Amino acid sequence: MSDVMERTDLADRRRDTVPEHQEVIRAIEPAVADHLSLLLPLDRAWQPTDYLPDLEAASWRDEVDRFRTAAETVSDELLVVLVGDMVTEEALPSYSVALNGLVRDGEGTSLAPWARWLRGWTAEENRHGDLLNAYLRLTGRVHMRAVERTIHGLVASGFNPQSQADPYSLLVYTAFQERATRLSHGNVGRIAARHGDPNLARICGVIAGDEARHEAFYTRMMAEVLEHDPAGGILAFRSMLRGRIAMPGRFMDDGRDPDLFDHFAIVAQRTHVYTVRDYASIIEHLVTAWDIAGRAVTGEAARAQHELCRQAERYERLAERTAAALAKQPPRAFSWIRDRKV
Repeated sequence: MSDVMERTDLADRRRDTVPEHQEVIRAIEPAVADHLSLLLPLDRAWQPTDYLPDLEAASWRDEVDRFRTAAETVSDELLVVLVGDMVTEEALPSYSVALNGLVRDGEGTSLAPWARWLRGWTAEENRHGDLLNAYLRLTGRVHMRAVERTIHGLVASGFNPQSQADPYSLLVYTAFQERATRLSHGNVGRIAARHGDPNLARICGVIAGDEARHEAFYTRMMAEVLEHDPAGGILAFRSMLRGRIAMPGRFMDDGRDPDLFDHFAIVAQRTHVYTVRDYASIIEHLVTAWDIAGRAVTGEAARAQHELCRQAERYERLAERTAAALAKQPPRAFSWIRDRKV
């Protein structure tokens, strides 16, 4: 009961400070404008067709055959992780809606720096789901209707980053998630290359490259917030970590497995695509990048500072125990791969 009361108290406090935090978000707009260059100009941006067989070419059948042959080397375990990653990317509309709480573009066409960033970020992110979806469809390795149903359900379920509409918390959340997706896509690409599918390796590599630029933006903007309001920023960071960072795909549902996200996460951990150790490494990276230890704060913020500086170590200690527990979990059937078990 005390934990529930503490979380409620933290949520109430965050709501109370939202107007002050929004003023800081407006104050750092010049920094946002300076970092719009992290979005690629349209004439330099890659598109999904750059990484797929050319279906307009006379040799399209041969290209598709080679593409499918390479994909045969990908294990069922990696396919499950790839589908989960793709489904999460396809829920982009939910994330854009959530981030509009930070941007506050009521008309949808504002020329303000925050609004321009969000639209550009959405356009770049939109290609990720498109490309992964096309890859999976062309390979013939997965049951696309089950995958499509999962996407439909996840978008319809909505998304709550548990930020209590606090813009600081949204920045913390997005900086964390961009790094997490960069790590996940990068690891899938490396495993795919080892398995023998250079196409998937290239696809995941280019997506991870986008995530790295997006991560840089959100991390730098939160650093700007901390320069203006170190105590408020530190408290927001701690609040987000105390509730654990909510995974964007946690509501995924294929209509058959009520614990689908948990089972997908187990496979991601077992394949070393995204683990508790990765979670800890992200916390450690952000604590360092935002110079949490070096901020001059007092009172509750100082206590939060101390807690944050020890968080990564706590998750590191959990990593081995978590891996051992997951190793004992039985294989699960996934509708995405025609009920084969992994």
